[in-house]
Amino acid sequence: MSQPPAPAPPEPALVAELLEVAAEAAGRAGVLLRDGRPADLGVAATKSSPIDVVTEMDIAAERLIADFLAERRPEDGLLGEEGGERPGTSGVRWVVDPLDGTVNYLYGLPQWAVSIAAEVDGRAVAAVVEAPMRGETYHATLGGGAHRTPAGGLSHPMTVRPSPPLDQALIATGFNYVTTVRTAQAALAQRLIPRVRDIRRSGSAAVDLADLAGGRLDGYYERGLQPWDLAAGDLIAREAGALTGGRVGGRPDGDLTVAAGPGVFAALQPLLDEWGAWHD
Repeated sequence: MSQPPAPAPPEPALVAELLEVAAEAAGRAGVLLRDGRPADLGVAATKSSPIDVVTEMDIAAERLIADFLAERRPEDGLLGEEGGERPGTSGVRWVVDPLDGTVNYLYGLPQWAVSIAAEVDGRAVAAVVEAPMRGETYHATLGGGAHRTPAGGLSHPMTVRPSPPLDQALIATGFNYVTTVRTAQAALAQRLIPRVRDIRRSGSAAVDLADLAGGRLDGYYERGLQPWDLAAGDLIAREAGALTGGRVGGRPDGDLTVAAGPGVFAALQPLLDEWGAWHD
């Protein structure tokens, strides 16, 4: 059976516009989160478990982004982590995590980011990860490469590191807030640690994927991610030369997300697939 034809790429002018809008929205939200954080910031709500928290600033940042996107591109759809969802008629959908790394933000740790991706007909074509406490913005367009822009500086291309052997690879991961899932993740990490250089856990999938793209990591994996966690970071990583996927032969999803330089990916993905909780 023949495969259906690949969708036609979107017009370059549209992609450029979407990147510009995403960058402005992420920048505005980043300023709000950095400069508007109250000294007595507390938990506003919980999600999947009592330790999976939402702050008033998550909600405020998503409202800012949603309002800005509605003003600039009112016919587009939206999927936001904090419940912001609306259908669109343009074929464009924005996938927004207004504050990736909420627990870090709550505790005053710097590893958090605003993550915004623009999809056209279901495919991410423009992405921005804004990391205000680092003073860095990471962005990519489909087929246009990935770039890092320091605050007030010039944009530079990002490229993944050359793949080392797996036992010399620095791998990042994250842990879910549901106890049964994180217990399985801990068991998997215990098996993996002797096979790699070391493991890092930053608390932000968006930052981890951007760091992979910029050569600061050799690989990344996680279970339990949602579309808003990875939409922007996945495109940035791929445009920097990474391979991304889920279980062997699959796309990144809630079961498994793996991203790495080609050599590390080829070694890491089969192990994670073999050791995954779905085999328990």
